[in-house]
Amino acid sequence: MTGLGAVFRPQLPPERLRAVVRLADASGLEELWLWEDCFREGGISAAAAALAWSDQVRVGVGLLPVPLRNVAITAMEVATLDRLFPGRAILGVGHGVQDWMGQVGARVESPVTLLREHLDALRALLRGEHLTTDGRYVKLDDVALDWPPAGPVEILAGATGPRTLRLSGAAADGTILTASTPPDGVRRARQLIDEGRESAGRTEPHKVVVYLLTATGPDAAARLRAELADEGVESVPDLGVTGDAATVAKAVQRLAEAGADTVILQPTGDEPDPEGFVRFAAEEVAEEVRTLIP
Repeated sequence: MTGLGAVFRPQLPPERLRAVVRLADASGLEELWLWEDCFREGGISAAAAALAWSDQVRVGVGLLPVPLRNVAITAMEVATLDRLFPGRAILGVGHGVQDWMGQVGARVESPVTLLREHLDALRALLRGEHLTTDGRYVKLDDVALDWPPAGPVEILAGATGPRTLRLSGAAADGTILTASTPPDGVRRARQLIDEGRESAGRTEPHKVVVYLLTATGPDAAARLRAELADEGVESVPDLGVTGDAATVAKAVQRLAEAGADTVILQPTGDEPDPEGFVRFAAEEVAEEVRTLIP
C-alpha cells in the first residue's frame, strides 16, 4: 500500500501549524511533513509541537541539514522524540542547500563525506552504542545516549545526485526525493540506491519518499507553472500535477509504479488554503489512491 501525506510549507508562519496539525489528525492523514528551510521554522521544535498536538498522524522532518548540527545533538533530539511519541516521528537528514550553509559559515568541502560520517554515527548512537570516531568532520570520544530509543529508529537521507543516492542506499534506512523528481527519475534513483545497498550488503527494505508538487482549485495551473519556473525546472516533463482528486491520485500511482513507497503532496508556496489542502489530501485523494493502488 502506497503511503500518502502532505507538507506544511515553511512559507507559513509557525502559528499556523497547530490548526493544520489538528486537521491532519482528525481527517486521518497518514503523514504530515515539515521542512527546516533556512531561515524559517526549526525542524525539531516544529515536529515536537506537531506530535504533541496530535494523536495519530506521523510527522516527518525532511530534512535536517547536517552541517548545522553536531551529530550528538541530532541523536539526542531524535531519541527524545521517539521516546515521547513512539513510532510517530520520521526523521530525514541531508546536505542542506549549499548557499544557505555558506551564509551561516557551515559549508564544508565534502558534503558527501560529512553526510556519510553523520549517518554512520547517528545510527550507531540511536542503537545505543558507545561511539568513538575521528572522522574528517565527525569526532566523538566515548559518546553514548543515556536515553536511546526503545527500539529501532529509521533515519532517511535526502538525495538527488548519484553519489548521494548510492550513499543513502548504503548508509540510510530510506531516501527522500524532491518534487523535482519525475517518475523516470524515481526509477533511476531506485537503481542507484540499490547499487549502494548491494555494495554495503544491506538486504532490509529501503523506504523511498517522494514529494509531488500539487495544486488544485481555479488558479491551480498558473500557480504550478510559476513554482516550477521559480525552481528552474519548468522544462522537465512529468513534474507536478493539477486538478481534482482523481487526477492527483493517478500522478501518485505513476510515482508508486516507478518505485515510491510514500508520496507526499507538496502544495505551492502560495497555497491559499493550507487546511483545505490537507483535507483534500487526507479525504479525497486518499480515497482515490486506495481505488487505484489496492
